[in-house]
Amino acid sequence: MSLPIVAVVGRPNVGKSALVNRLTGENYGIVYDEPGITRDRTYRPAFWNGHDFTIVDTGGLVFADDTEFLPMIRQQAFLAIDQSCAVIFVVDGIEGITAADWQIAQWLRQQKTPVVMAVNKCESMNFGLAQAAEFWQLGLGEPIALSSLHGNGTGELLDALVEHLPDPDTVEPESDEIKVAIIGRPNVGKSSLLNSFTGEERCIVSPIAGTTRDAIDMIVSRTVNGEDRKYRLIDTAGIRRKRGVEYGAEFFSINRAFKAISRSDVVLLVIDAIDGVTDQDQKLAGRINDEGKACVLVINKWDAVEKDSYTIYDYTEQVQGRMMFVDYAPIIFVSALTGQRVPKILDQIDIVAEQHRRRVPTAVLNEVLTEAVSWHSPPTTRQGKQGRIYYGTQVASSPPAIILFVNDPKRFNDSYRRYVENQFRTSLGFTGTPLKLIWRGKKEREMERSANRAVKV
Repeated sequence: MSLPIVAVVGRPNVGKSALVNRLTGENYGIVYDEPGITRDRTYRPAFWNGHDFTIVDTGGLVFADDTEFLPMIRQQAFLAIDQSCAVIFVVDGIEGITAADWQIAQWLRQQKTPVVMAVNKCESMNFGLAQAAEFWQLGLGEPIALSSLHGNGTGELLDALVEHLPDPDTVEPESDEIKVAIIGRPNVGKSSLLNSFTGEERCIVSPIAGTTRDAIDMIVSRTVNGEDRKYRLIDTAGIRRKRGVEYGAEFFSINRAFKAISRSDVVLLVIDAIDGVTDQDQKLAGRINDEGKACVLVINKWDAVEKDSYTIYDYTEQVQGRMMFVDYAPIIFVSALTGQRVPKILDQIDIVAEQHRRRVPTAVLNEVLTEAVSWHSPPTTRQGKQGRIYYGTQVASSPPAIILFVNDPKRFNDSYRRYVENQFRTSLGFTGTPLKLIWRGKKEREMERSANRAVKV
């Protein structure tokens, strides 16, 4: 069986995301003094006393109000509990029992899932137990006083929680997975795309820009040639221009989106087919390239574009012309709404992920290099001095990095450097991944040797 799931629920602003951050040791959940920050389900790995499990953070439950996103937030919480083998019900020890707490407790008593009650914001060791004692009235067992801020009481909470988890020997370890960040401007269809992958309403979808706030992880599995493959898909908040973003929830959401890029192997840059490539799309492409991540360009809402037999070719040419930073990225045209070609995205992810971590033998690299130089000799300076490439070797992967040993790097202009990179890509592939070429001259090598000798002495 896969890792057991634990849902964290409660009314808004009781500190659910802060508690999840404390229990998982990761500051992924956005913590901000404003109700309704968390809206979707966010999954995080956790470990305690020999038990590996997954914690699901959920949005604040409100039963008496159906305005804006609240019904959809409730639905996300209900789905999380359906998947869970235990629930952590978080309440506010400072405010005490509220009408919303009574409603949630009554609903939880009707469920079959075991409940552990966490009384948060009990920072005082003297008054914490007294604050927690009030919550016995909810009829959900012993309330555990704790502080997400300071960490006291979380050990007792986890001890109580693991009693409801399955025997660790029956849980299979997680296999290697490809981490995939889904990024783009607001309202290009990122959450719809994730829902289309999973076949369920995993994320709240709304025409209101900024619906997604946190980075949302979801595991998708499939079998390819008898091999089980897992993909961790990370939906992110829409990224607007920096000057239009005020400090607050959106500021933290965009920071989470950038962190999602950093922790991913592959980035799906989603572009609205109706709007086409914008300046913001180009900036995001530049960030992906700077981070050294593999990339697939996903043109969404393709079903809404009027087409003829030449449309896809003309559109591809336009995208390639404007996305110079990631001109190595494959392009796929999809409709998240209808599911058209969405499964084929996973095929592209497999290709670019493999190329991103690929290593090429030095002998093969130098065969390509020799042929490239024979077809197009290195440039000659005005003083008649020509550049010479001695040999190359790959020194890293993810992304691939190749050192080229030359007589003088200054003798190789940008045009020739692009030519060499294109020759590597033409002959060896490297589809969808940045390729870092490091030009190393004689003087640099001599300085390195001198430094090494000095260290040995």
